[in-house]
Amino acid sequence: MSVEKEVLEKEQYIENYIKSMVALEDCIEPFQEQKRDLRKEYIENGWLQKDEIWAAVRAYRLLSKDADFEQLNDMYKHIQKRFFGGV
Repeated sequence: MSVEKEVLEKEQYIENYIKSMVALEDCIEPFQEQKRDLRKEYIENGWLQKDEIWAAVRAYRLLSKDADFEQLNDMYKHIQKRFFGGV
């Protein structure tokens, strides 16, 4: 297979992927709006603040992915030190 043909095939795969991704995102958008509305409702009713929602969602995602908290903590400290001048 020629390099030119490989490039054309790759471009076609990229185009197909983008089209499929956009179609999926269009389907997901109503649910994203519901999620935003839910967050807004909790904030407006004073049930939770933005940072509490953010922390709860992050904790849930980490737990659902069975995150290695020791590794996460090490990486957090490294990034803090390198990018934010932390201890």
